[in-house]
Amino acid sequence: MEKDTMIAVRGVSKRYRIGQINSTTLQRELQSWWARKRGKEDPNRKIGSKGTYGDLFYALQDIDLTVHAGEAVGIIGANGAGKSTLLKLISRITAPTTGTIDIAGRVTTMLEVGTGFDGELTGRENIYFNGTLLGMRKEEIDEKIEDIIEFSGLREFIDTPVKRYSSGMYMKLGFSVTANLNSEIIIVDEVLAVGDNDFQNKCIRYMKEASSLQGRTVLCVSHNMQQIRKLCTRCIVLDQGRIVFDGDPEEAIRIYLHQQVREETTIDYSDIARPSWLKEQPLFLHSAHFAEERSSFFHDEKIRLVLDCSAAADIQGVSLRIEVRDPFDEPTGTFILYDLADLRKDERREITVEYPLREFSDGTYITVYNFFVRDELGSNLNIENVPGLSFQVRRKRTAGELDWDHRNWGKIALQGAEVISVRDRTERPEEGK
Repeated sequence: MEKDTMIAVRGVSKRYRIGQINSTTLQRELQSWWARKRGKEDPNRKIGSKGTYGDLFYALQDIDLTVHAGEAVGIIGANGAGKSTLLKLISRITAPTTGTIDIAGRVTTMLEVGTGFDGELTGRENIYFNGTLLGMRKEEIDEKIEDIIEFSGLREFIDTPVKRYSSGMYMKLGFSVTANLNSEIIIVDEVLAVGDNDFQNKCIRYMKEASSLQGRTVLCVSHNMQQIRKLCTRCIVLDQGRIVFDGDPEEAIRIYLHQQVREETTIDYSDIARPSWLKEQPLFLHSAHFAEERSSFFHDEKIRLVLDCSAAADIQGVSLRIEVRDPFDEPTGTFILYDLADLRKDERREITVEYPLREFSDGTYITVYNFFVRDELGSNLNIENVPGLSFQVRRKRTAGELDWDHRNWGKIALQGAEVISVRDRTERPEEGK
């Protein structure tokens, strides 16, 4: 390899047998592999799945990739595109079917941070425990423990058992431990999906400085395009196991978002991976479809959405957020439907909801369906999160009416302005003069 080359991937393909993996996050694939090794039930098996094995398929095909010191490289693509498989190969957790991968330097892999925490131990005790799992010696942890606590912002709770921590607090402490490892290569897999905005920005600044100032190499998988924009100097788009673009992050994001906006009226969620931050999934969404069997609507219509779901446990007060974004991944708005239904274990329901389009301007919109419930403390607990159906909105126009220019005029075609009066103010000469 060249002197500043940190990662060299040459002609790499990875073949799996259907049923061996979920096309999900690296951390969940490791959980599934370990369960199979012990003869246990797969903890990530989808409700209704039989877990059978089928034909061979390629998760990655003919990948050539070179990453240099100091680069921050984003890896984006649809669910099942091969992102986590590529990270797993680079992390040497598994081997390629064909091709070679050369790595120069130590690798730190940030998956679902805090995975190794023991709920009965305090935050301080878990720093030592987690740091040891990540390869740090006790002397190293002693030297860095104050920096770890300070970075996490959890000094007030550091001697509290972590079973009382929120998922955001878990993430803060776990990232702080992992960030203090002195590795040349940092691999991040959807690690910043939870936590407050200030801490997310703090983590992004840390990784940006690690690459630009310290010369460390960063690989980042994320579905959050704003994080990719802020962190990465280069971006790779994967589609069905192949690299379809490698270059400027803005162009990569444009290509990715174009992939996301498809004219679909039905989605089958059987093989679609869920985000790594989804801790519990008592509800599983099997499919979603538009009752109208079309994806283009006029602004004075309503969309009728049919959701097919089942429960792995008794659930009360299932609620739904329909998060709507424009094709550039900027938030447009959110519909919230509270208390859709109560579900019993092993019960399957078809839920139909409806939402209006009168406030939308012309354009195409992408969505996310996020189901949640209230926990015993009154906080919202996410129980299912999937990409939703895209739809197009058009306005019925009269002759001469302008086509809406959303890039220059904004996302919303504002309504309600009226003409109150038109007064004649023309000065005319008096009669007879």
